[in-house]
Amino acid sequence: MSVLTTETGTAPSAGEPPDTGARHKLTAVTGLAALSLDAMASVAYGPEAIVLVLAAAGGYGLGFTLPVTLVIAGLLAVLVASYRQVIAAFPDGGGSYAVAKAHLGRRTSLVAAASLVLDYVLNVAVAVTAGVAALTSAFPQLYGDRLWLCLVVLVLITAVNLRGIADSARVFIVPTVVFIGSILVLIVIGLFRDAPVSTEAAAGHASVLADNATTIGALLLLKAFASGCSALTGVEAIANAVPSFRAPAARRAQHAEVALGALLGVMLIGLSVLISRFGLQPVEGVTVLAQLADASFGHNLAFYVIQFATMVLLALSANTSFGGLPVLLKLLARDNYLPHVFGLRADRQVHRHGVLTLAAVSAALLLLSGGDTNTLVPLFAIGVFVGFTIAQTGMVIHWRQVRGPKWVGKAVLNGLGALLTGVSAVVVTATKFHDGAWLIVVALPLLVAGFECVHRAYGRIGERLGVGRIPEPPRRDRSLVLVPVSSLTRLTSEALTAAVSLGDEVRAVTVCHPDPEDREQTEALERDWDLWNPGVPLVRIPSARRTVGRPMAAYVHELAAADPETRITVLIPEVEPARLWQRVLQNQRGAVVAHAVRRDTDAVICRLRFRL
Repeated sequence: MSVLTTETGTAPSAGEPPDTGARHKLTAVTGLAALSLDAMASVAYGPEAIVLVLAAAGGYGLGFTLPVTLVIAGLLAVLVASYRQVIAAFPDGGGSYAVAKAHLGRRTSLVAAASLVLDYVLNVAVAVTAGVAALTSAFPQLYGDRLWLCLVVLVLITAVNLRGIADSARVFIVPTVVFIGSILVLIVIGLFRDAPVSTEAAAGHASVLADNATTIGALLLLKAFASGCSALTGVEAIANAVPSFRAPAARRAQHAEVALGALLGVMLIGLSVLISRFGLQPVEGVTVLAQLADASFGHNLAFYVIQFATMVLLALSANTSFGGLPVLLKLLARDNYLPHVFGLRADRQVHRHGVLTLAAVSAALLLLSGGDTNTLVPLFAIGVFVGFTIAQTGMVIHWRQVRGPKWVGKAVLNGLGALLTGVSAVVVTATKFHDGAWLIVVALPLLVAGFECVHRAYGRIGERLGVGRIPEPPRRDRSLVLVPVSSLTRLTSEALTAAVSLGDEVRAVTVCHPDPEDREQTEALERDWDLWNPGVPLVRIPSARRTVGRPMAAYVHELAAADPETRITVLIPEVEPARLWQRVLQNQRGAVVAHAVRRDTDAVICRLRFRL
């Protein structure tokens, strides 16, 4: 099935170029700000995730921080190169979903889509809670209100995105630049330090470093690698949202992808070098990034700038999901795996239903978790690794089919990436299974099953409607228009005027009840009707119960059974008051009749609005 939409608007004035919607789309710079916040913010917890795992092997284990980071940076380079090719091959967006759909089959594409949906939703919840956690760390008195703070931040980000992705990108440029600039300055200054300037931030906090550990096993290194790969979440967001860029969209998206990879790689490696240079140890209650800022700048204003910039960017990194998920939902809706309403766009090129749905599901996660980051983190990043693996496996098949220049090298590169991310997905799922990752293992097939259910439903509807087949030519049937009336007013006259313009035969219908008061009202209506003599008969429908919907539906059903060739239309006149609040003064009889007739018959419902 497909959605048929029409757009109306005023013609541009002479000499004024038409509004093609380009001003609501992204440039390479605004695309980097709107779609890379998730990846950029991951430097706040990626290196720390590596250190916390290696701390189990004591000081000896921390010596492997830089080698593990270099491996992750190599994987980042592979992913950036791969998704740069995905952008060129699939300029309509969709990332791993589009690749899998083209080369790995329908079911695999749905797994990729489901994994991305889960990752995007979790990213919003984790980003918001992490940003609020940074705020409550600076102001402990707000800790008890962290859930409400999370919901307020979510509302603000949603409101910004409803204004359009380009507008939201411009809002986020400043905090993105401040954060990236702060981290790069921290790295440069730290490289010129022979020793930490200050250790005040970690003073008095217990170390989590294991004692008497002098060896490190391959499993621990693999676990550290998998944990550090959380820094790679968000790398695919640009490839998913290519249609959001200005023309030439693919080229701008590729530039943004390369810039993201370069900045993220430099920051990850730079921070890891400083961790080894200063011999920092993880402590409870203080982040590794905070210790690095303390060591490089000292416990001064620059230290707090780093903390504040990190807090803001973590909270705003949820924007990556708001930029990528609505586009993915649009593609799924186009392929009949989601309701078609997700494919509609507002006047600012916003997939409004996708944005609002993401906000609603994220709010539910925040409420269930109580705004606690640690409750959500075990669920995070599994979906994106599944998507990485599927996308790169599909690109290997793509290169085999295309067989362009240097296709063997490109296929080997993607194959290596698929192997690494596949191993990471298995390791992350296994190590975090009992911490809540089992929810993702359950939710993933359920979401795929939901896609299949929607697809089957659209298939059945399309079959009944004859979508794709040439229908029979239209024919003219005898038409009968029924107009429910309860009194003689100007509204009645307007309704009958419209009815006689629509049908071959028109009948006014009134429902009467056995109560004396109602009988008197009906008899008065009949006397006035005879005096008015509009040329339309008034039919009385008796009803033992004080309802109007069911008797009307029963009368329509009786007429349809008596003459199946007649097209019956029920024209329901309704008053539309001048003020919105005045609608509560209406009796809603029209809505009741419309619901009953629609539910029980195949008659056409026509609701005539009479504006006061």
